[in-house]
Amino acid sequence: MFKPLEIFIGLRYTRAKQRSGFISFISMTSMLGIALGVMALITVLSVMNGFEAQLREKILGMASHVTISEQNNALLEWNTLGNKLDGQNNVVGWAPFVKAEVMLSANQRVSGSLLRGLLPEKEGAVSDIGEKMKAGGLKTLESGRFGIILGAELARFLHVGVGDKVTVITPQVTPTPAGIFPRLKRFTVTGLFEVGMYEYDRNLALIHLDDGSKLMRLNKGVTGIRIKLDDMFRAPWVTRDIAKVLTPNYRISNWTMEHSNFFKAIKTEKRVMFIILMLIVAVAAFNIVSTLVMVVTDKRSEIAILRTLGFTPRSVMGVFMVQGTLIGFIGTVIGVMAGISLALNVETLVPAIERFFQVQFLPAEIYYISDLPSKLDWSDVTTIAIYSFVLSLVSTIYPAWQASKVNPAEALRYE
Repeated sequence: MFKPLEIFIGLRYTRAKQRSGFISFISMTSMLGIALGVMALITVLSVMNGFEAQLREKILGMASHVTISEQNNALLEWNTLGNKLDGQNNVVGWAPFVKAEVMLSANQRVSGSLLRGLLPEKEGAVSDIGEKMKAGGLKTLESGRFGIILGAELARFLHVGVGDKVTVITPQVTPTPAGIFPRLKRFTVTGLFEVGMYEYDRNLALIHLDDGSKLMRLNKGVTGIRIKLDDMFRAPWVTRDIAKVLTPNYRISNWTMEHSNFFKAIKTEKRVMFIILMLIVAVAAFNIVSTLVMVVTDKRSEIAILRTLGFTPRSVMGVFMVQGTLIGFIGTVIGVMAGISLALNVETLVPAIERFFQVQFLPAEIYYISDLPSKLDWSDVTTIAIYSFVLSLVSTIYPAWQASKVNPAEALRYE
């Protein structure tokens, strides 16, 4: 169908000025519509990829890949169990922890918080919180000193800083002759951290493992062991392998169980956004139909002359398919180039726009992440470009077929 002559005539029709300026305007609109749709699709998917990658990094930088605990009891033999884990494949580190939901009180302010007890010398093996310290460090947590490290947003809410006192109120109670009272303990703030995720910065507090065990009356036991893997995506298989060597009284879980719904929701949203934005490209692509229909009407006499010179209906169809395909191809190329440029620079452009208009698109107290990340996935770019081009090609079939059905005698009767 696409022989050199058909391609040559199709390119001439595309470059030539139409007798109706409106047809040229529709052609340009179709081209720009495809370009804008492709650009928006690449940019949005890149931002969603960036959100997913950054959320996974921040969540798993604080959470564990695999967690082992004992059913309904404190884990007492955690050191022995941890030593067994050192020989497991894919395990690069482990650390014990104590976890409790408590209330923190200071300066007549009270806030619910997740309290985590840890060993400073072991925590670096399973999380990167030691690299997120704004003041102090994990080494400031010493056994028996009752020091506490707060998230930056939590400390800001409580109006406390390093050296200030915070009262920890546990859900356990102490019976006295005067009645039942909640257990209270005064801690000294020894450091502040900020991981850039509001959920942790606002709700997490860290203490020494021994202090946490004593506070929660675990008899020198721990809540469980956190494990870090060399490949977090192997967590389900590693969980299964570890479960084989543990007795039934242990409970083992991994990040895909604890956060699976969250990441599935992100993938679903990404898929829906792809479909919605692809409809924009489809609308622009099918504008080519109206463009070519008007071009065919405008060039009926030329089509008739080509037919009398020996052009077959198939060749005529090829001429107009070349014209429509070229519109779609140019629009797709422009959109891909613009989308790639915008996706690679969105992290610079958005802060500049926020400063210029004095607005914040993603307030930290509402969204998990307060900046707009971007991660360009070349497979997404390829898929979008192919879909866009195929839609443009399909939209040329009907008007090109109509052109091939033009009767030369009828078209030349009044010429």
